[in-house]
Amino acid sequence: MLLTASRDKKEGWTLISGIWSPFYIQLRLLSSYPTTLKKVGRAMTMLLEERAPNVNKLVGVAFAGVPIATAISIESGLPACHTRKMLGVRTEEDLHGAIREYGQHSLLEGILEDGDVLCIVDDLVTGLESKLIARAQIQSEIERRRVQDVICNDVAVVLDRQQGAKKKALESGIRLHSLIDFIDEGLPLLRDSMAPKEYSLISDYLSDPTTHQSK
Repeated sequence: MLLTASRDKKEGWTLISGIWSPFYIQLRLLSSYPTTLKKVGRAMTMLLEERAPNVNKLVGVAFAGVPIATAISIESGLPACHTRKMLGVRTEEDLHGAIREYGQHSLLEGILEDGDVLCIVDDLVTGLESKLIARAQIQSEIERRRVQDVICNDVAVVLDRQQGAKKKALESGIRLHSLIDFIDEGLPLLRDSMAPKEYSLISDYLSDPTTHQSK
């Protein structure tokens, strides 16, 4: 699930956040490994019980967050909804334009009720942009359905790439919960499983990503 420029794609990747990266973490494959997905569901349930005990409903972000939210739902008993994928939407401004064209179609699948405390669920986070879009999408659906006193200030992800999301979350009034912090925990755990060239490529990049943005 970890792709690198030295092994898989020499030109690297431009992420949804707009930054270039020499590695890509492909957690969409989790649903192909049900034993691992079940462990993720259990671990994420424990994370939410500890850090966001007031949450009573999950919202999986299409597409990668949907199976993860479902796994948490099965483990925890919390109901789950999921957002619809909005093609071409990369910013909150894009979303507002898309909503006008989308008409009366639902932007969220699942049941919302008065007083719900929602937690957005996704695979990973880089700069938080896609989670802000998801929250705006949910807020629009809350208004459309006229449900009252719904709170959506929690985001839970399997992995935080640690490239600015926590700072952006604080600025946006969001509580960000991550199962694995990639720089502090994930990469050190993977070191013995990686070729030295790949480890150096990723660790050098993460020490100062700004020096690599001319790619």
